[in-house]
Amino acid sequence: MALYIHFPWCEKKCPYCDFNSHQIKDQSSNLLGGFDEQRYINALIADLETELPNIWGRHVHSIFIGGGTPSLLSAAGMDQLLCAVRARLNLEPDAEITMEANPGSVEAEKLAGFAKAGINRVSLGIQSFQDEQLKALGRIHNGAEAKHAVEIALANFKSVNLDLMYGLPNQSLEAARSDIETALSFQTPHLSLYNLTLEPNTYFANFPPKLPSDDEIDAIFEQNLALLTGAGYQRYEVSAYAKKDQECKHNLNYWRFGDYIGIGAGAHGKISYPAKITRQVRERHPETYMQAMETKGNALIESREIPVKDLPFEFMLNTLRLTDGVDTNTFSERTGLPLSVISKGLDAASKKGLLDENPSKLKATTLGLRYLNNLQEIFLD
Repeated sequence: MALYIHFPWCEKKCPYCDFNSHQIKDQSSNLLGGFDEQRYINALIADLETELPNIWGRHVHSIFIGGGTPSLLSAAGMDQLLCAVRARLNLEPDAEITMEANPGSVEAEKLAGFAKAGINRVSLGIQSFQDEQLKALGRIHNGAEAKHAVEIALANFKSVNLDLMYGLPNQSLEAARSDIETALSFQTPHLSLYNLTLEPNTYFANFPPKLPSDDEIDAIFEQNLALLTGAGYQRYEVSAYAKKDQECKHNLNYWRFGDYIGIGAGAHGKISYPAKITRQVRERHPETYMQAMETKGNALIESREIPVKDLPFEFMLNTLRLTDGVDTNTFSERTGLPLSVISKGLDAASKKGLLDENPSKLKATTLGLRYLNNLQEIFLD
């Protein structure tokens, strides 16, 4: 069991971003987009309380505070929120508590306050260390600020992740190499590396920039993989690299088809019961979300049981992202279904060289990871 908390505001909406984030209009310390920070925290706490009957007695091993830009919260607000969470959940003593942060909103004193509140892992949205690339991505920070943010994070947290992108507008092989080498110089225990894609309903989807060709992107990926492997990082998921025992527990829970509560505007959740698995979705707009919590005491817009026929695809959609895959018996443990329901898909994927033939593992081959969408689609029907 894990907990996801969504903070839906940013200083500026990035042109490639399709997450549920809303640009701040009022940048005073206590009013975010016209909304009182305290009001949103109150809504989050009330939202969490609605979930307690569904998870009674279960232990929570990780919390992830994402967005948006959660680092826009005050340290005092973060402390209040996490104190409320601890008072209501069976939080494990060594629970991983991650907060996403934007290098443009990182301050040394504030990060120290977050650490004191209980945050023990920070994920910095660096994307690139080069001014030209950052400008093309519409980021509010520059390369120097990105480096300074990493230094501040390392001074306050033992576990730091850097989010980087490749396949950026007009990016060369040399520029991509420079980004990776700069990231490696900080020796953070975890790196996430994403290929920039043009998502629907984003500015880039309507006004696409010139991106490298598929062959150029493949060359950048191979170069990045070699650099990261040579520096002692293991690729444990399609886009995630970690040093030994430094994998992100929260994300591993997603990819292993684990359960999680999702609170906050637009948050999703998944909870398993003895006879069913349910998914939930909250009100997406922050104002509508807060009003729903205040007037109805509930912000759910969807709470449904996952149809049995959809469980195999949902399971494989997540677990095949892991480079080591999962034990075969995990399929039945997490879905309640016999492995025989996906036997035809397993056979087809193996014959195409996309799935490892080890009968004790559900694991993509190197080719399967490269063409992951094709592999996942085999289990769609």
